Amino acid sequence: MSQFTAQSSDPTAIATIRTLAADVVGKANSGHPGAPMGMAPVAHVLFTRFFNANPKNSKWFNRDRFVLSNGHACALQYILLHLMGYKLSLDDLKAFRQIDSLTPGHPEYRHTDGIEVTTGPLGQGISNAVGLAIAQAHIAAEFNKDGFELVNNYTYAFLGDGCLMEGVSSEACSLAGHLQLGNLIAIWDDNHISIDGDTNVAFTENVEQRYLAYGWQVLHVNDGDHDLESIYNAIAAARLEKSKPTLIRLRTTIGFGSKLQGTHGVHGAPLKADDIAALKTHVGFDPQATFYIPQATYDAYAEVGKRGAALEAQWNALLSNYAQKYPHEHAELTRRVSGKLPQGWEKTLPVYKPTDAAQASRKLSEIVLTAITPSLPELLGGSADLTGSNLTKVKGSEDFQPPSTGLGSYKGTYIRYGVREHGMGAIANGIAAYGGIIPFVATFLNFVSYAAGAVRLSALSGHQVIWVATHDSIGLGEDGPTHQPIETAIHFRAIPNLDFWRPADGNETSAAYLVALESKTTPSILSLSRQNLPNLESSTIEKAALGGYVVHEEEKEDLTIVSTGSEVSIALEAAAELKKQGIKTRVASLPCWSVFDKQPEEYKLSVLRSGAPILSLEALSTAGWAKYSHEQYGLPAWGASGPYKKVYEKFGITGSNIAVVGKKVVDFYKAKGGEVVSPLVKAIHL
Repeated sequence: MSQFTAQSSDPTAIATIRTLAADVVGKANSGHPGAPMGMAPVAHVLFTRFFNANPKNSKWFNRDRFVLSNGHACALQYILLHLMGYKLSLDDLKAFRQIDSLTPGHPEYRHTDGIEVTTGPLGQGISNAVGLAIAQAHIAAEFNKDGFELVNNYTYAFLGDGCLMEGVSSEACSLAGHLQLGNLIAIWDDNHISIDGDTNVAFTENVEQRYLAYGWQVLHVNDGDHDLESIYNAIAAARLEKSKPTLIRLRTTIGFGSKLQGTHGVHGAPLKADDIAALKTHVGFDPQATFYIPQATYDAYAEVGKRGAALEAQWNALLSNYAQKYPHEHAELTRRVSGKLPQGWEKTLPVYKPTDAAQASRKLSEIVLTAITPSLPELLGGSADLTGSNLTKVKGSEDFQPPSTGLGSYKGTYIRYGVREHGMGAIANGIAAYGGIIPFVATFLNFVSYAAGAVRLSALSGHQVIWVATHDSIGLGEDGPTHQPIETAIHFRAIPNLDFWRPADGNETSAAYLVALESKTTPSILSLSRQNLPNLESSTIEKAALGGYVVHEEEKEDLTIVSTGSEVSIALEAAAELKKQGIKTRVASLPCWSVFDKQPEEYKLSVLRSGAPILSLEALSTAGWAKYSHEQYGLPAWGASGPYKKVYEKFGITGSNIAVVGKKVVDFYKAKGGEVVSPLVKAIHL
């Protein structure tokens, strides 16, 4: 292990970070100066001595990844990005927390150069870091060869007490320990302060013992305010541990240098002007100067950029030699890093005829995965302890496990997440953010709600995570209301940049996978049935990929029924019954609202057209359906426990009863008179 060597610029650079943090937050009159000031020394040591990245090419694949899990401390990260030479100017620092600036109130992926994941909701970032570490281990196992260690980066994460309190971090870190992720180094800012004050009011557990029990290495730095050598030695020791993730407990003083240091008063509010002036005076800076950066600080951080550029050049040369010796692997790695799917992969998607046997859409999903996996090696899947129910493990696939366990290897493409839905979702975000992998995860639809925080960040960040969400309605039957999702669909349909699919048959299931896999910056939830669904007369992959289409057409109709998933076939039964009564009924399937919404207006109005009332049917809450229908039929409240057909009968979701409901709708609108205009015809389209 190399020895720490002090540099004359160290005190000045640390003082620069602390004073800049005070100025950045002070100018915005909003933010959190305390953690950036307290963590300035560890940030300085990490980035100037260890961190390998090229600020001039922030997407160099083998860069180290850094995650600020305590995202409220983002002033620290923005300052470091600026000092290192990323695309973040001093003016950007001055625009902290202002409209359309590159320095928003919490770090945002795809928004600011150098930000790897969106953080802020506590616990998510450290869980993302676990995903980044998994991805690195998997890609390295697949592509590294003797003499060609192409992928060997570390993932570093800063986290605070709040991250350690959140349950999602416990889920993710427990799995990280099991997976022996020696490439993950987490630094805990142990400053004993949260918004409510000293953490002894609520957080007195022995964190070190908990992480040791998880299978982590735990190291200590007792003076994170001054002891740069101990900080250096801890990080160096962490890098040497190859079979365990490391947690470094770093004792710091929040708001170090402020008159309010060590108190919650410096946690989430700007420092007073006189306090900032005193801080600057104490470190030898002009108390009147703002956003002052000494040349010595710039020079110290310029070395980080030079080191990174040299490392990338060496890596590119190694990659070039790799291409000569391993052309197939090189072509595959570069394709995956670019995000391009293999040419013609979509031809492997299963296609169905109406005469094909009825099957549950969870089974249809398994058939899709079995068919496409040989063409898409970038798929890395897993389930939250429901593999046999979600049907997500392709036959013959290897588990992703530490080789020492004998349960699999890091080359494995199936992750056993255990009963950890929220951790699974956050980990998948990190896997997606790493690049070269498309993660899919699985549980019951109802329990995707457990992971709603991670799903929301998938959508906000544009992470391509695919959720295989089975047992999606009252159709799961006997497990009853605790497991039958009623409100889940509308929750996720309401999230921007999230595609919620509820396929009605085999072709629609294939279409859901087609669009999900081609949507590089949109996550998807595939809502799948437990019960068998017949294949529809008019369904095709092409039609379903539009998000909505007409399943059964009638000219000069009296009624249109629009539905999704397992209820589309019930709508068709109702249409046949109504036809016997002389009532012409069209049926439309709307497997994905958000994809349908993107279609041209003319097409949408051809599916849900004016001229006759539109009735929606879904065995879920009716909330949201008024956008597409005049009348809605669904669940009034919770589901019920019993055989699924009996449950459907209890709530009137049968062909015969929907025919009765449909006739009532037709009679009502005929008596009402006047033109019936499609609900899609509106003045405002958002």
